[in-house]
Amino acid sequence: MDRLVYTAMTGASHILEQQATASHNLANATSTGFRAQFDSFRAVPVIGGSLPTRAFVVDSTVGSNFTPGPLQTTGRALDVAIQGKGWLVVEKPDGSEGLTRNGSLKLDENGVLQTQNGLSVLGEGGPITLPPGTPITIGKDGTISSIPSGSAPNSIQVIGRLKLVDPPEANLVRGDDGFFKTKDGAPTDASETVSVASNMLESSNVSVVDSMVTMINLGRQFEMQMKLITNAENNATKATQILTLA
Repeated sequence: MDRLVYTAMTGASHILEQQATASHNLANATSTGFRAQFDSFRAVPVIGGSLPTRAFVVDSTVGSNFTPGPLQTTGRALDVAIQGKGWLVVEKPDGSEGLTRNGSLKLDENGVLQTQNGLSVLGEGGPITLPPGTPITIGKDGTISSIPSGSAPNSIQVIGRLKLVDPPEANLVRGDDGFFKTKDGAPTDASETVSVASNMLESSNVSVVDSMVTMINLGRQFEMQMKLITNAENNATKATQILTLA
């Protein structure tokens, strides 16, 4: 009887965790460049002194959905969207690299190119500093250029180039801060194949409809696990009554 309780109890517990993941995805349906998470169940035998006749359920995170989201035109010079596969690289507070698809950028008071939450965007030579008050353009290959004040329109000055990377998706993990990184935490090399679209941003790849359907299905699965526990309790009660009569 306790075999059923083991499976139903752990299944119900991890369904709640999957509900949290689905809720997190739904909450980020409008977050720029967000990548949806998804989980799956697997059964694990309980190893003890006797035969492994019991099993419990664990919720193993399979990974993230790396399908690109739709692009939206913003008309803002500091907005860039990755076309296809690839990532922008930022410098996190601990000095390590973080990978993001959120290309909504800004300049701080010193002209350093940053994300909206204040992390420096890395170029191929480190953080990028832009001259103040100078209009800039970002090319398809990530090259940042400007026309100095008082110069001829064809006097284009290259300021730097965004560090665009494309590590294998199987080697990426999502950190607690929302940024992706390689499994070993090592920096990634710049890629020549990644391209960006300026004046655009990538929307989240979360499907609101799919997320809501998932939450409904998980709610029904939770109810089923609760019914299994109730049935196990009823069966145990009846078995006890029969043994008492015997």
